Amino acid sequence: MSLSIGIVGLPNVGKSTLFKTLTKKQVLIANYPFATIDPNVGVVSVPDERVDKLAEFSKSAKKIYATVDFVDIAGLVKGASEGEGLGNKFLANIRETDAILYVLRVFSNSDIINTQNEINPLKDKEILDVELILKDLETVNKRIDGLAGDVRAGKKDSIKENTVLVKAKALLNQQKVLVEQNFTEDELEILKSFQLLTSKPRLYLLNGKPEEVSEEVKNILKSYMIVDIGTEYEAENLLKQERVELGLSELSGTDILIKKSYELLGLQTYLTTGEDETRAWTIHRGDTAPKSAGVIHSDFEQKFVKAEVIFWEDLLKAGSYAKARETGKIRTEGKEYVVKDGDVIEFKHG
Repeated sequence: MSLSIGIVGLPNVGKSTLFKTLTKKQVLIANYPFATIDPNVGVVSVPDERVDKLAEFSKSAKKIYATVDFVDIAGLVKGASEGEGLGNKFLANIRETDAILYVLRVFSNSDIINTQNEINPLKDKEILDVELILKDLETVNKRIDGLAGDVRAGKKDSIKENTVLVKAKALLNQQKVLVEQNFTEDELEILKSFQLLTSKPRLYLLNGKPEEVSEEVKNILKSYMIVDIGTEYEAENLLKQERVELGLSELSGTDILIKKSYELLGLQTYLTTGEDETRAWTIHRGDTAPKSAGVIHSDFEQKFVKAEVIFWEDLLKAGSYAKARETGKIRTEGKEYVVKDGDVIEFKHG
């Protein structure tokens, strides 16, 4: 399951520094707009103590964590939907991601050029939103025009699709972000095929210190976190103990961000463990046992027989599979079982 999150924002808000801190991958960081032109993609492990502890328990030869792709995309400017700055190229790169991380500047540093007249994260968010809305309107209008003939001919599927698009168009014309609006499951299924920019889940990262973030900003942005990207960049190689000694939180801001981004996409992990490897497997919340088995191999889903399941902490407490089986902690589950985050599973298939 390949998952990607686009890091977006106005020029010089800290996107590339964040990306480098996240991925430990060398990218161009420069104090001028458009230092990043082609999107940089980095595969980032989702921190997971369960993998570490189970690998030790099983004496596994290797550990494999769940991952998220972070895509650092060039800075957006007002008018991008009409080709300003890097314009359509930027917006096309966002379209290919599963979710969007807005990086908003709250830090005050006169040494870092600010392309805006003031430090105002809400206004910056509005610029980003408007450009995405305008691009979505272009996509929606084009499709509505394309459906016109079939709608006049009375084709049911086209009429249904057109109705959803007209609803989306009305909301976009009111400068509303689609992901925050109410749509039915059927409507969402239709919209999904267009990869509309404002229909993607988003998380807001306020780049600065907590004292630099106003209560107004906190109240308006529901899904946000505050990270001083510059500090995290300087502390990227410190051990947990060293971070604590310097007055930083044990878990880095970027580690928390990775976890939150994973949760944002409605994902969870189950685990497999043995002498060869301990691995975290990515699934959607609500996936059944056969569907979860399918991420290992498609045959496992088609030929699913049963799953032997134990919660990871119960396995560690038991001390061995044999003891866990004796005490009834290992359960046999069938096709209807909904896998839980943290389940350790062994699948049986035909």
